[in-house]
Amino acid sequence: MASTRPLGPLSPAETEVRGRLRSHIEVLSERIGGRDAQHPEALSETLDYLENELSSFGYGPSRQKFSYGGQDFVNLEAERIGAKHLGAVVCVGAHYDTAGGLPGANDNGSGVAATLELAHQFATLETSRTLRFLFFANEEPPYFQTDGMGSYVYAKRCRERHEDITAMLSLETIGYYSDQPGSQNYPVGLPPIYPDRGDFLSFVSDLRSVLLLRAALKAFRNATSLPAEGAAGPTLVPGIGWSDHWSFWQFGYRALMVTDTAPYRYPYYHSAEDTPDKLDYDRLSRAFTGIAALVRNLTAA
Repeated sequence: MASTRPLGPLSPAETEVRGRLRSHIEVLSERIGGRDAQHPEALSETLDYLENELSSFGYGPSRQKFSYGGQDFVNLEAERIGAKHLGAVVCVGAHYDTAGGLPGANDNGSGVAATLELAHQFATLETSRTLRFLFFANEEPPYFQTDGMGSYVYAKRCRERHEDITAMLSLETIGYYSDQPGSQNYPVGLPPIYPDRGDFLSFVSDLRSVLLLRAALKAFRNATSLPAEGAAGPTLVPGIGWSDHWSFWQFGYRALMVTDTAPYRYPYYHSAEDTPDKLDYDRLSRAFTGIAALVRNLTAA
């Protein structure tokens, strides 16, 4: 079905990005498959893949190892030091685990692929602020919103080190879009002012991060034809804190989730049908264009 909001053709750069994003997602969800604590070999293979990609871009990625429930896990970090304000840090992160050993093409292969591609594009770009690309373990249950989340462990370490994290973006399930009326649902607690078609990317924050939310929406909308919607609310609203940004909120940092709204839109959420063929790669590449512009904005100050 044709889009109800004209988007125009992909640029040559977006076409190239489209191919790389799809390739990463296919590796993660088809070649590697389910990535969780019950499949430690898949977690290890994922880390090797991410490290090899980051190294090929010129980074020296580092592993943050931690233990929880008698098992060892790893967060992965790649950093580009800021040229002017090296102590001010912008974090872009995605969780690389999946729920229940599922393929996880969208949740969260899409977020991981976009984070990798951002690392690729920013590898040779000078930024005023330090920029970190993060890949977290243990976002999914049974670790969700516990101190066993990889992002919780990471954010806790940042606070212990008194690091100035000026913004954190959590890229969470960003690859599915629909033009069908009624394809978009919302949690109880949000006002009935949002579109009923799932043809947009969503930016979600707590009330403390609302200024970051507004800046993010402005930068995104100026860079791409893909529609974007924003919502800021108390963390008790279902869905507001459903990813790694929640961990940074626990330590007083401003953070956003960037998402296609996952279970409120995606019919294959947390299922064996969350496979690469379900994603809209044209709109995913447009989403990437906007996210990249947002990151440039955040790191330029």
